[in-house]
Amino acid sequence: MDAQRQTLAEMIEEVRDIPIYRTSIEEGSFPILEKPEIARGFPDNWMTPGLARALSAGEAELVLSTGTHHARMQIIRPPFFLLKSYYRLWSEHPDVAVTWQQGCQRVSITTLLATEHVARVNARRRGAEAPALPSLPAPPSLEERRLDERTLYLNLRLDPALWDRSDVERMLDEMTAVQAAHPRGGYHLDCDSYHLAHLVQKALSWGAWQRFPRPASVIHAYEYTPTNVRRFLQRHIDCPIIDLFGSTELGYLYYSDRHGRYWPYLDRMHLELIPVEEGSTIYSLIVSSVRNPWMPLIRYRSGDCAETVDGSPDPLRIRRFCGRERELLRLERGGLLSQAHLDDWIAAAAPSVFVYQLHPRGPEQARLLYTTFDGAPVEPAAARELRQRILEGAGLDCALDHREHIAIGKSGKYAWLVQEVETTERGDL
Repeated sequence: MDAQRQTLAEMIEEVRDIPIYRTSIEEGSFPILEKPEIARGFPDNWMTPGLARALSAGEAELVLSTGTHHARMQIIRPPFFLLKSYYRLWSEHPDVAVTWQQGCQRVSITTLLATEHVARVNARRRGAEAPALPSLPAPPSLEERRLDERTLYLNLRLDPALWDRSDVERMLDEMTAVQAAHPRGGYHLDCDSYHLAHLVQKALSWGAWQRFPRPASVIHAYEYTPTNVRRFLQRHIDCPIIDLFGSTELGYLYYSDRHGRYWPYLDRMHLELIPVEEGSTIYSLIVSSVRNPWMPLIRYRSGDCAETVDGSPDPLRIRRFCGRERELLRLERGGLLSQAHLDDWIAAAAPSVFVYQLHPRGPEQARLLYTTFDGAPVEPAAARELRQRILEGAGLDCALDHREHIAIGKSGKYAWLVQEVETTERGDL
């Protein structure tokens, strides 16, 4: 797979005419580019004669980022920039390329916001006025949920935990129809991992598992996938399960293989890892990319965090992405807690835990809300072990609180950490 990288100096040559970079070029120094700076004066701070012509000709478009973990940001990009990045990666991925090149369809089970976005895209294609946010007046029809000739979106509810039997049966029927339409009976299941786990769990519970058409691959690319969720999917779905890492504004940067190892996909990109704080082995991703010709980003802080196999700041040695920088919990005793670290302890002590949410209660107290795959509280011994791991690892005396349901955010994403000061709702696409 082509993972060719460009040097930062080569990229700077490509952005000389863009107003936002004018001062940096004059001074010979490029500070880290933050999201508020991108928004300041938008879109004039990005406008060049070439971009103006592209916007007029429909070769560039103004869109909003998905805002999965941050305030939504305006972006300029070629039409279907992210989709084309996605399809190219699939066509080259060692575990997916063969069936993708055979013409396998893509079925997407992700957030309601994503489904509604597709319906709006289709409305614009028809020349109709796209309904305004936040939601459509009626659920999109099957044809309105087709993004292109290869992709169908399924989800019509905000909260997958609240899917009823008719929701599950409809989705299984639509998946089966897509599978049957392919000569070799294959399809690719593109998903938010939580959404797919809810669907699998409900199909199993309601005796509908035999109707679940087996995919050629599962690809999740929307958020952090907890270890327990990945194990659950691997136990029930016998095919490669692949993770893609990227963002709306950048495209995809890394992909995993079926064994969970991450590989760089840094075509026309340069990546730096900077410690979140002095001495930390949790790194912020600082990305320079000219992959998007209309909004090249130089030393852009994506907001994502990663860890490397040896603790070094080497982007080629990333072993996992551990959450968002703004969602790190700064501990009273010093240090940082990421979702990945809490997830390690949960996976080791309580493999039945499905959705979880940490609520800090003062400097050394916390409460962990959780649901389970089987609906039962974790066993007392497992609960004691989990509390001990959290105490030793984070210095938090953490009470466990079993719930039948943990509400999803307005975006269709789960918040793993809920702090009193948190005011910004998570978003999605």
